[in-house]
Amino acid sequence: MPPPPPKQGLPTAPRPPAKAAKSPHELEPIIAFYIFAAANIIAAFYAPIQDCDEVFNYWEPTHYLNHGYGLQTWEYSPEYAIRSWTYTGIHALAIRLGMMPLRFFGFARSKTAEFYFLRTFLAVICAMCQTRLYSVVARTFNPRVALFLVFAMVLSPGMYHAAPAYLPSSFAMYATMLGLQAFMDWTGGIRTAQGLMWFGIGTVLGWPFVGALVLPFIAEEIFLVSLTGEGIECITRLADGLTRSIVVLALQTAFETFFYKTVTVVPWNIVKYNVFSGGSRGPDIYGVEPWHFYIRNLALNFNLWFLLALGALPLILIQHLLVQKSVSKQTLLRSVVFVSPFYLWLGIFTVQPHKEERFMYPVYPALALNAAIALHILLANLGSTDPSRLVSKIPPQVKLAIVSVPLLLAFDVGVLRTIGTFTAYSAPLKVYTPLHQPGVSKPGDNVCLGKEWYRFPSSYLLPDRVRPKFIKSEFSGLLPGEFSEATAGGFGLFPGTWLMPSGMNDENIEDPGKYTSIEHCEFIVDSSLPGVAPTALEPDYITDTEHWEPLRCESFLDVSRTHVVGRLLWVPDLPFIPEQFRRKWGQYCLLQRKVSDKSAQSA
Repeated sequence: MPPPPPKQGLPTAPRPPAKAAKSPHELEPIIAFYIFAAANIIAAFYAPIQDCDEVFNYWEPTHYLNHGYGLQTWEYSPEYAIRSWTYTGIHALAIRLGMMPLRFFGFARSKTAEFYFLRTFLAVICAMCQTRLYSVVARTFNPRVALFLVFAMVLSPGMYHAAPAYLPSSFAMYATMLGLQAFMDWTGGIRTAQGLMWFGIGTVLGWPFVGALVLPFIAEEIFLVSLTGEGIECITRLADGLTRSIVVLALQTAFETFFYKTVTVVPWNIVKYNVFSGGSRGPDIYGVEPWHFYIRNLALNFNLWFLLALGALPLILIQHLLVQKSVSKQTLLRSVVFVSPFYLWLGIFTVQPHKEERFMYPVYPALALNAAIALHILLANLGSTDPSRLVSKIPPQVKLAIVSVPLLLAFDVGVLRTIGTFTAYSAPLKVYTPLHQPGVSKPGDNVCLGKEWYRFPSSYLLPDRVRPKFIKSEFSGLLPGEFSEATAGGFGLFPGTWLMPSGMNDENIEDPGKYTSIEHCEFIVDSSLPGVAPTALEPDYITDTEHWEPLRCESFLDVSRTHVVGRLLWVPDLPFIPEQFRRKWGQYCLLQRKVSDKSAQSA
């Protein structure tokens, strides 16, 4: 029989729902969903794309599946096959099915609408997963823990970027939320098989390394079996969950084999490349970071919540050893197991030389859960009225200040960080709008990208058959090529997925064939930042008024001239703000070749 809930401190072990008065901290699940969905949809429309990997490895292949052309990275070459067409195909299908009703009634005919539809779709899916996790935490742990979970997720800049991102790490984050809730919820029986299935889906269709997050729960299962002797039941549950995951892997392998035209196990290819590559290959060639990279990154994206998440395990142990010794070992064990995934993930990726912000996305729900548990323990002890404890002698007004000031500060910093990001870097999502106006562009036109190639938001923001092209810049690595558009000769469906492209390699060696001469550019996207000097390969095209004229320009943060405070947070440009802290701006423009220049070229 599960132990009764403790009076304060540690969250309780899972227990059957009981008829009880509703907690003042408890939200109805539908209200929680509306909160999550509102925050995520705002991010879907306003959050800039953080990582060029999202564009070139996911948006562009999806564009190829739905529109027949797009940019192709070396990862999609059948020679390497470390990207999943199953994952991309699911999203391409979601766009097709989701846009049908809108197009039937005459709405949303542009590719830009498809782009924002998919981001909104992902935002809503994320909100559904968040709501499910919230509901189980409220029922299993404590409604106040669940409420803090909402705060940590909604008010953090990290979730603002991760929720609508079209990345396997975001997909793995959704699966992590469903896996966590399955292992927490023992209502009607232990749900090990369901939890393993969700983590398996996250591992197979998302990111293979997410499988590490399930290890604490498997260890708990084995440990409990050693105490109870229910070995058969344990083996059955583990085998059930493993079988479900293998079925998903088999289906994925079948789809990958269809696209690549050879038996392909993408999760294994990803592990092989990231773990067993060496020398001039492997992820480290794309840059390495110091060990404290994720500490700084998570502190920036979660501020107070990250500090609380780090303190969750020590607080649980202190609570058990020094304060609340009557807590059962089962409750202590479950609490330790639930906070362990965050530490495990942070430890694994801290020791990896190659680090990127998106690598932390899968553990964001675990971070939020840890932070919520830690804050609950702190508040439970701070609110103690036990006369034998010193904390009971602190005046209520002081306690209120101790609690409210850090939380309000965390709220303010999170909001300022979020506003600062989209006001500083949203130009790439805006400047392509004039191309969709009648008479501005036509099929066959080229929009060229030089030094701004990595901020390109995908072909979905270009009119149909208007192509993105690369011109030479200071970048000397391997740029994407283009999917084959072969239609004759019996190539069948989607020949670009299996025909071997030219000029691809896994060593980031530059291929001159990826570049287009600027004479073939009808449009060019460029930035002009006063703090960045032009070079021979990266001239300031915006000031070249002899050949180019601006169609649309947006402000873009000049990082080199902006104080660190202005780079990290939104700083209003008001008279009372000291000049040194104000943000400094440049321009980000879509330029069109002048008619006179076109005539000169044709002559």
